[in-house]
Amino acid sequence: MGNKLFFYLTLNIFLWTSCSNDSTSTTEVNTSEVSTTQKKGNENVAHIWADAALYGTAMDTDRFEPRPTITSRYLGLIFTAIFDAWTFYDKNAIPVYATGIEKRSIAEQTVKNKEEAISYAALRTLNEYYYSDSVYFKNLMKDLGYDPENRSLEPTTAAGIGNLVAKTIIERRSHDGANQYATAPGSKGMPYFDYTQYNPKNSVDIMVDLKRWQPKYFKNKAGKKYDPGCLTPYWQNVEPIALDSAAQFRPGPPPTMDSEQLKVELAEVVSMQEDMSDYDKALVEFMRDGPLSVQQAGHWLKFSQFISERDKHTLDEDVKMYFLVQTTAMDGFIACWDSKIYYDYARPYALVHSFYKDKKIKCWAGDGKGFHTVNGDQWMPYSPESFLCPSFPSYVSGHSTISGGCAEALLLFTGNEYFGDSATLVAGALTESNVADHGDTITLKFPTFTEASEMAGQSRVMGGYHIQSDNIAGLKLGRDVAHQVWEFYQAHLNEK
Repeated sequence: MGNKLFFYLTLNIFLWTSCSNDSTSTTEVNTSEVSTTQKKGNENVAHIWADAALYGTAMDTDRFEPRPTITSRYLGLIFTAIFDAWTFYDKNAIPVYATGIEKRSIAEQTVKNKEEAISYAALRTLNEYYYSDSVYFKNLMKDLGYDPENRSLEPTTAAGIGNLVAKTIIERRSHDGANQYATAPGSKGMPYFDYTQYNPKNSVDIMVDLKRWQPKYFKNKAGKKYDPGCLTPYWQNVEPIALDSAAQFRPGPPPTMDSEQLKVELAEVVSMQEDMSDYDKALVEFMRDGPLSVQQAGHWLKFSQFISERDKHTLDEDVKMYFLVQTTAMDGFIACWDSKIYYDYARPYALVHSFYKDKKIKCWAGDGKGFHTVNGDQWMPYSPESFLCPSFPSYVSGHSTISGGCAEALLLFTGNEYFGDSATLVAGALTESNVADHGDTITLKFPTFTEASEMAGQSRVMGGYHIQSDNIAGLKLGRDVAHQVWEFYQAHLNEK
């Protein structure tokens, strides 16, 4: 609760300071004469709505546990709505979904109208997807000087454009395969019900086929074991935004059970955990994230915000960048899940138990136990029991796919590799409950986009969630997705 309150207060303080100063207030923009001057970095309205989207994502994790596929779709559609609303006040850009609406005249293509249109588009989509926080978003609209109850669909006004765009996208995507509204046969009123009836080959307790994924028990806050099941095993059926199909870039198969490659890659996983440094722990934990996580799509939205602040982006630049990156993340998850469900491949958790069952290995022994030598069939990832191992098949890595894709998207957008962000955290704090077991304060540095993506992918091998094949194929898949999205993005900018 303390972390949640801190996040809420920090975000509110930021919004208050960026919106209430007399010389830079958003309210003043709404009432001033037409201007082409755009606020920069964290003061531009697109950046402010990105903060709100991150807040909604963090609260979604708090309420429903991590569900990265679902929140990536939310973020993808929210920033598509923002982009579509913006296109009506840009000279060349073409909307993705809100077609058939007349572009506004050159005289109307002002910063004021752009800010208003994207604010209404953001409000309506955020309310639809993160509905539990609608009061928060409503108050933000008021802080920005807009009436949250203005539901006009009049396409000659900025508010009407924003509302109309959001309505169009929400309706257009209501039957896109995500089953958000429990409309798929057999859903019985349960949103995100698995209408494909996926059934793991192996149960939590019985291994039937080693090469196939096996669920693992988690522990809830009361300490009781439960099987979380497989997260959205139908996500490959969700309609992408820019890809031709979920299987467009499907990678080749993972290593076979009798291959030398698998033996080498499992040995690497075991070896990495034997010698985990504080730096290694911090990297695993930063990329895995903890309470109030914004998941991988949100992680790269935060990285995008860093670029906005670093390069002092205008609203136009942020609208375009967030659309590009979040479309890459959304489509990346769809492509990633296509591979995961198609191959239904085992995770190191089960594979190490089988390959090392008669051997002694040093590993993470659990909370409060530190690192000890145990029987191979007692090996476990460096992870808390509340989230012991991702609850879906391994091949390919989601972190690698999304990080590879979003990093490539940012490289394409900025035109160079330089990143320069960093993160500081206490090693072990997100995994080990005893403060005495925590390590040093570590600063992780991300010199380039590619290095950041490869650090993310490698962290999943280091943590024991993936073998190297999952990582390498995931990075490539994400980059392939990014280049497809880049072409789609350029076509919608229509600047040629």
